[in-house]
Amino acid sequence: MTYWTAALLGLALASAPATARTTMPPMVEGQTPQPAIEPGNYPYQLFLPKGYLAEPAKSYPLLVFLHGSGERGDDVARVKVHGPPKIADRDPDFPFLTVSPLLAADQDWDIAKLDRLISHVAKTYRIDPARVYLTGLSRGGHASWRWAIAEPKRFAAVAPVAGRGNPGEACRLMDLPVWAFHGDRDDVVTPEGSFNMARAIRGCGGRKVRLTIYPDLGHNAWDPAYDDPALYAWLLDHHLAAPVPAKDKK
Repeated sequence: MTYWTAALLGLALASAPATARTTMPPMVEGQTPQPAIEPGNYPYQLFLPKGYLAEPAKSYPLLVFLHGSGERGDDVARVKVHGPPKIADRDPDFPFLTVSPLLAADQDWDIAKLDRLISHVAKTYRIDPARVYLTGLSRGGHASWRWAIAEPKRFAAVAPVAGRGNPGEACRLMDLPVWAFHGDRDDVVTPEGSFNMARAIRGCGGRKVRLTIYPDLGHNAWDPAYDDPALYAWLLDHHLAAPVPAKDKK
């Protein structure tokens, strides 16, 4: 993890708005826990790629990661057990500015809260609005499908892992690049959760959906999916042609 000197951090904080200085921890490269942006929203892990502070004119792709049921609770460090935040923790050159919120125990993801969090991040950090990506596993995979259906023009690409969506709304995703992953022996969220969504999107004429089914694998499709560099290369291949400015998003 890369850190700037205290003097440079002080300079960065001095240039931030007064309200931000009182509510945000010091901005450092690497992965750090962040408080909720407002009461009732989610605390989160924030990863700033290596070089973020040294290149003030450069914007970065944003990757949003939604964890599964097993990581719920009040320990934001558990968000880093799987997926992109786990990879970012061991690789300071991970190319995405990454936001990984924490869901409280016994709760489900609230799309409105997530939307406010990501709008805040997009306005606070140097995000390329044409390169905003979404992924999640299990419960986070379900939410990835739901959020993409609710706002199909917000994301450049979506990668649900071991999740299920609503095939009746799949036509909203016909123009959105989607890559779904599932284990063929998953008895927690059966692979039909991904199969049905892929079929429904294709049935609407969608030609940007991919489906990877891992043979002889149960619920844990996330280890092979997130350890594969091809996923991140695929995400970065996609850009929004006309991204909506963060301040205009609801």
